[in-house]
Amino acid sequence: MSARNWPNKGDSALFFGLVIGLWQFLYLVVGDVAITPPVATAINAYGLLSSADFWPNVASSFRALGIALIIELFAGLAFGAYFGLNRLAGEVVEPIIMTLYSIPKIVFYPIVLMFCGIGTVSVVVFAVMHGILPVLLFTMNAVRNIRPVFLKTARVLRLDLRKRIWAIALPATIPEVFTGLRLGFAGTMLGVLLSEMFGSKNGLGFMLMNAIGLSQVNLIMALTLLLVGFAAFVNLGLLAIDKRLHRRF
Repeated sequence: MSARNWPNKGDSALFFGLVIGLWQFLYLVVGDVAITPPVATAINAYGLLSSADFWPNVASSFRALGIALIIELFAGLAFGAYFGLNRLAGEVVEPIIMTLYSIPKIVFYPIVLMFCGIGTVSVVVFAVMHGILPVLLFTMNAVRNIRPVFLKTARVLRLDLRKRIWAIALPATIPEVFTGLRLGFAGTMLGVLLSEMFGSKNGLGFMLMNAIGLSQVNLIMALTLLLVGFAAFVNLGLLAIDKRLHRRF
């Protein structure tokens, strides 16, 4: 391991130490009514992993998350590449996309429930609404910045729009597309949890909402720790891949 990696590890250790210290301080201030201490929370989270009710809800949440990510990947790539190659269409829709990106998606949730009902479909739709826009925007901007010689070659070869998208646009924009997918993952996971909290009969969001309703502080903190840990782990992995792609391409 190179010495240059040590400062980053030191900074990470310092950050986590400060978080745990602040967590313990808040517990000493507010007590067991609103929060559990770090060690007790970790023990409760470990115990939750062996609970019979936990894994079926994990499977439900991860199934919705996986479906949403697949839809975002293919739809975001296709529409992003199209709007990137078609300058006029891209200039028309970009302000609309940016406006939608800035609006809290929770305002659309009643509409999603009205059309999709309570269940997996509404969870997936709401999750896609949270995560597809970064993929679309990064793909569109990356396609716009493709070297002109590639597009001139495509015109010389008389490639139609579909072939230009799949043979030139997408392969030339892999790093930026992956960055959009990495950012979209966090939004997708948030969309899954929010939708399960208010419009589902299973899933981790459903478990969390039930725990809040019953004031089960131990379960709330344990679930929160597991969710934050999973999100941090995945994001660190995606960030490492993202950096490698940008160096390679």
